Amino acid sequence: MTGRGPNVGRDGSSADDDARDRAADASRQGASTDRGKTPTRHFHGHRERLRARVLGAGGESMADYELLETLLGAFIPRRDVKPIAKALLERFGGVSGVFAAHPERLMEIDGVGEVAAAYIRTTHVLFQRAAGDAVRDRPVISNWAALLAYVRMVLRHAPAEQFRVLFLDRKNQLISDEVLGRGTVDHAPVYPREIARRALELSASSVILVHNHPSGDATPSRADVEITREVIKALAALDINLHDHLIVGRSEPLSMKAKGLI
Repeated sequence: MTGRGPNVGRDGSSADDDARDRAADASRQGASTDRGKTPTRHFHGHRERLRARVLGAGGESMADYELLETLLGAFIPRRDVKPIAKALLERFGGVSGVFAAHPERLMEIDGVGEVAAAYIRTTHVLFQRAAGDAVRDRPVISNWAALLAYVRMVLRHAPAEQFRVLFLDRKNQLISDEVLGRGTVDHAPVYPREIARRALELSASSVILVHNHPSGDATPSRADVEITREVIKALAALDINLHDHLIVGRSEPLSMKAKGLI
């Protein structure tokens, strides 16, 4: 991770960034007034500069809040969106948190209405599907890094536990990713026989279990270990293999197999 200098904020902004924007906006407004025209709202020129940076250099060097500004400007047309972008990043802890937030929570931020919340949510769903593309139509086991990135994106910010099952064919390619349990902040009901029945329906040869810990701590609980053993037993009766059980927390997903628990 690249370090930030002493004047760089959590959202990637700096005092110099803001000063340059104010100076450019003041200069442009002054020129407009000199010509006898109504001054342009200061943020319109700023938006144009942001779009030019994205189109010209790809946006890789831009701060998080600037990229989010560029996106917000498309559906919040008559308001300065820089404070909104910064408030979103502060409230949700970063870019991934913003896009994973529920629309109702997004609308708690001043300036974010139903339209903006809908577009942010749509962007997040598209991100998930793009990550899913990387694990479809190819062997999951040999593409493990992409699988970990996918499950982390889907579950890292989920407010309640989800228990998902990835059903694989004989070539270890993904047949289906299904949510078979939803619960509270610390528990999701799981039924081993239901997992086995669904695996049989899909003609799956193996499965990968995935669930999240909303607390952020991916350490397996005793219940996690016990339910994994029960699922292994239910699948074994059908000659179906359990490859792994992944737990998603705040950082990288934890593999129960790698921990010697399977």
